[in-house]
Amino acid sequence: MKVMITGGAGFLGSLLARELLARGTLRGERIDSLLLADLVETRDPQLLADPRVCSRAGDLLAQLPALMDAPVDAVFHLASAVSAECEADFELGLRSNLDATRALLDACRVQAQRSGLAPLFFFSSSVAVYGSDPALPLPAVVDDRTLPTPQSSYGIHKFVCEQLVSDYTRKGYIDGRCARLMTVSVRPGRPNGAASSFLSGIVREPLAGVEAICPVSPDTAVALASPANTVAGILTVAEAPREDFGGRTALNLPALTVTIGEMLAALQEVGGTAATQRVRFQRDPAIERIVGGWPARFQSDRAERLGLSADLDFRGVIAQYVRDHAPAMPT
Repeated sequence: MKVMITGGAGFLGSLLARELLARGTLRGERIDSLLLADLVETRDPQLLADPRVCSRAGDLLAQLPALMDAPVDAVFHLASAVSAECEADFELGLRSNLDATRALLDACRVQAQRSGLAPLFFFSSSVAVYGSDPALPLPAVVDDRTLPTPQSSYGIHKFVCEQLVSDYTRKGYIDGRCARLMTVSVRPGRPNGAASSFLSGIVREPLAGVEAICPVSPDTAVALASPANTVAGILTVAEAPREDFGGRTALNLPALTVTIGEMLAALQEVGGTAATQRVRFQRDPAIERIVGGWPARFQSDRAERLGLSADLDFRGVIAQYVRDHAPAMPT
């Protein structure tokens, strides 16, 4: 089996790649090769050392012919321009999110028509597809029947791509699965262009002895998932039989609802008062508007029927980060 991950050099893509290689199989078939496509080549030593891994660097649209020059059995499409980037650069968002996804789907369609092999196609969508529209206010709790009404370019891109994946699945060109991911926290590394980036930064930086800026108020509630729980959700959705997944509509992964204040209380339990004192509140209206428009509470019955559940608490999420990534914490 040949598997491709777009965004494969990123944090989540690398984590998914390592898990796939450790399992050795997908849907009961042996993974013979794993192609990681991203703007840069992976620097993960564990991935580079595995003979099954091939890393390709470059613009996704430009390198698609080479990436799809041989049949692919499964595609995990994680690559995208993130929320704040899309607001700042409209053309970038359209090209990276809509144009690239459409081109990748068409490459899969050509493959299916030529070889009869319709690949598994997992698309990582986002809770940014939800927002409060004047004609349709967002409910207090979002469930599987809540109509998406995105209020940002990023959210609109994700929702449009969900519909494309659904239609290509209906036509038999792919076996499409869309899952709406919660904000992943705590991510290691540097901040990225996502509006939600601070939800990792206010934990990661203080634990490393560095000041962090929080652009929203302490009572802001958010929906989060740990990296390990997110990858588990992706693979469960990808491997679920079609009848268990249920239709072609995107599925909401489970969420841990927590306020910024509760996140900092958990940080204090792990890193002490010195860690929380490194967090400085500095309002950013643009970030407040984007993050405040996202739902914070979910009832994800479809995901629960697949055996998925939310992280138990944020202290456990921080403990996962400390175990896997954090350097020795300053005293």
